Amino acid sequence: MPNKELLLIPGPTPVTDEVYAALARETMAHTDTRLAALFKEALALTGDMFHSEGEVYVVAGSGTLAMEMALTNTVAPGEKLLVVSHGYFGDRFLGVAAALGIQAESLSAPPGVRVSPAAVDAALGDGGFKAVAVTHADTSTGVLADVDTLVPIVKKHGVLFLLDGVCASAAVPEDMSRVYGSPDYRIDLVLTASQKAIGAPPGLAIVTFGPAALKARAALPKVGSYYCDIANWREIMREPSRYFATHPVNMIYAYHAAMKIIEREGLAARYARHAGIGVGMRAALTSYGFSLLTAEGNAAPTLSCFLYPARLEDISFRAALKEKKLIVAGLLGALSGKGFRMGHMGNTREEEFLQAIAVIGETLRDFGLPADIDRARENFLASYYAAQAPARSDTK
Repeated sequence: MPNKELLLIPGPTPVTDEVYAALARETMAHTDTRLAALFKEALALTGDMFHSEGEVYVVAGSGTLAMEMALTNTVAPGEKLLVVSHGYFGDRFLGVAAALGIQAESLSAPPGVRVSPAAVDAALGDGGFKAVAVTHADTSTGVLADVDTLVPIVKKHGVLFLLDGVCASAAVPEDMSRVYGSPDYRIDLVLTASQKAIGAPPGLAIVTFGPAALKARAALPKVGSYYCDIANWREIMREPSRYFATHPVNMIYAYHAAMKIIEREGLAARYARHAGIGVGMRAALTSYGFSLLTAEGNAAPTLSCFLYPARLEDISFRAALKEKKLIVAGLLGALSGKGFRMGHMGNTREEEFLQAIAVIGETLRDFGLPADIDRARENFLASYYAAQAPARSDTK
């Protein structure tokens, strides 16, 4: 099933023929032992991706459900949550927390800028927080949180570190076994979803609980959800042929296929590829006159936010790209109309981005603006290959 459009939004991402073929398999019973075997392997591969020593939960739902499951099982109503927000999806934690009766406070920064680690340290120094929620790569701004700096700051205060990996997992290292100085200074929970860098269609919420997060759940006498309570799912994740709620059978097929692709590529190679494509696309499109919302040092490998040069109008430009079968996303909120967001994650390869560079250059010319397509492609390739070498060595 070939993709008819080049879908370069910050998720969903293009789906490969291998994953489409798995999705299209005949639906079997949700308690079938054959499905259970596939599901078990997919869960094991997920745990391997996060180097998890805890428990993995994969259920029907979206990334927002994964956020709700994460908070429901770690922070009780009335307890305090600190949200380190780099944009719209960081702010979403505030809405989820409010619905659950959790007292949430937020630290934020201007679009494209990281929250100061000193501000996080100071806020936690006031005491009383149960957990900190950080979005690893915010889909609205393209900011990549500095997890290496934030984890030890958060953990020295004895607070849970909850990481939203929806726009980062399978593209950026999220190692739950890594020790950040002291033995218990680790990422405690990662939540994510199936449709971004993992490369499956939308439909699965994924949450991996480390030992401290599981201990937090065990200390809660009850939680304010039936579906999101991991106590109801635990035995099903251990033996998926058991029943609690009906598995999304065909999505399990697709997810298993996507995780097998990740396994074959290898995490180090996959992280390096994403790092190279992110740097390469920013180098290519800035040569056309676009500017960056988020500076290179703060930018995620999974998406970029480009601001328009003078004389470009958002709706008409993106519509013209769509006519050429290239789909990108607009900026959100106060930034709406000022530029576009491009996703570069999942199983997309450099050939597809070379094609996108050409389409964008041709469209700029249609609008009467200069565009040196050959130079942009050369910038992409040079930056792509240069960025991969250190990324590979860092993730061995």
